[in-house]
Amino acid sequence: MKFGVFDHMDRAGPDLGRQFDERLRLIELYERAGFHAYHLAEHHATPLGMAPSPSVFLAAVAQRTRRLRFGPLVYTVNLYHPLRLIDEICMLDQMSGGRLELGIGRGISPYEVGYYGVDPATGPERFAEAMQVIMKGLTGKRLNHEGKYFTFKDVPMEMRPVQQPHPPLWYGANSLESADRLAKQACNTVVGMRADGVGQFSARYRAAWKALDRADEDLPLIGLSRHVVVGDTDREAQSAAKRAFVLWYDALIHLWRAHGVGLPRQMIPAEFEPALEGGYIVAGSPSTVRDRLKKDNEIAGINYCLCRLAFGDLSFEESSRSIELLAKEVMPAL
Repeated sequence: MKFGVFDHMDRAGPDLGRQFDERLRLIELYERAGFHAYHLAEHHATPLGMAPSPSVFLAAVAQRTRRLRFGPLVYTVNLYHPLRLIDEICMLDQMSGGRLELGIGRGISPYEVGYYGVDPATGPERFAEAMQVIMKGLTGKRLNHEGKYFTFKDVPMEMRPVQQPHPPLWYGANSLESADRLAKQACNTVVGMRADGVGQFSARYRAAWKALDRADEDLPLIGLSRHVVVGDTDREAQSAAKRAFVLWYDALIHLWRAHGVGLPRQMIPAEFEPALEGGYIVAGSPSTVRDRLKKDNEIAGINYCLCRLAFGDLSFEESSRSIELLAKEVMPAL
């Protein structure tokens, strides 16, 4: 079992410069605590994502850490010109000595891509072609491609990533059916479901992996992401988690609410108590958090425990205390 951190970088207050500074200090603590990787979301025109250009923030992460792996989860590929994204991927991998984890996707919000003039209806097709281009660019010396959305002829690929043939791929999965495709692509995956749903996904992924005659020890990471707050007592941790969750959820639904529609799927309960009961949030003393994570990790069949440790208005001190208790009293037992 490896542990990682997922971060929406949702708005924590009016001072964005302070938020960036404190988040980088937390990321230094993630490295000291032994986390495998830090994953940053990409969102636009919404308080859910105050780091809409992940590469900019991750360049700072590359310089503030030495062992911690990091990457976007995910780059919203349809908002990038493929050549520009290839360059950014190579730069980050080179700047970090080969620590980039490459999350890719087309984005969940039609409003965000729509603001950039991208038709959401073309999303899947455009994304598939863009990924073909990006993989060609990362693995070849010259880029040639002729498609519906992109055409390139003999473009020199001067930059190379440290990790060959390319940095590890990550994808956010929301359906059981995607397990077969992602296993075939050897893609690390974070699954947006309850623990029992993730259990079905991971079982199907493992079966597809085995059917391809691939070794168990080479199995990619299959992760489940949860809000995690650890405190000295259940009452302390759950009080902080509830306060911060209200603000995070308000940011989550911001654009959907502004357009008068609900979320496309029920990602997480709107109320704190059902979210806590369902395991979307794990908050409490070290023993409470340890027992709940252990139970749900086993149900989910995962090998990657992804934690959201900074969200809403959690203070630097509250998040750093969570990291300390998680590293000392929870992670070793799992």
